[in-house]
Amino acid sequence: MTPPSPLLRSGILTAVIALLLDQASKLWLLYVFDIGRRGAVAVTPFFDLVLAWNTGISYGWFSQSGPTGQAILIAVKAVAVVALAIWMAKSQTRLATVALGLIIGGAIGNAIDRFAWGAVVDFALLHVDIGGKTYNWYVFNLADVAIVAGVAALLYDSFFIVPAAKAP
Repeated sequence: MTPPSPLLRSGILTAVIALLLDQASKLWLLYVFDIGRRGAVAVTPFFDLVLAWNTGISYGWFSQSGPTGQAILIAVKAVAVVALAIWMAKSQTRLATVALGLIIGGAIGNAIDRFAWGAVVDFALLHVDIGGKTYNWYVFNLADVAIVAGVAALLYDSFFIVPAAKAP
């Protein structure tokens, strides 16, 4: 078996770093900072730390699906990670490879939460006050940030980066 290419190694390293940062932040907030006891903590005028257990998927969708739904979500996520890993192994650009690593690391981080606690640990809340009314974004975590950044980088790569093999 041949060792992975430098390009693939960069994607694997990105996935591992994203996963470790995600899990470390959640464990620190839960067990050191004790966010469950503290409740909402204002960090800036537009950012709070709060504890939210997300049993669903994005925006809490399918949160009422119970243990069977959780098992299905984990299975779907496992299939997606395998498909993304195959894509990453075949990727031709560093940006796409790193982007896929971010998505894989984030997906695994949230899957670990589902397996360990039956829900994803979310903790970051962005909000804005306009005219005396507060508008909240959904509560998210570093795995979600990695996934969104990875998708954005993949879109950029697919629209603006021309692989050398396709260049005139």
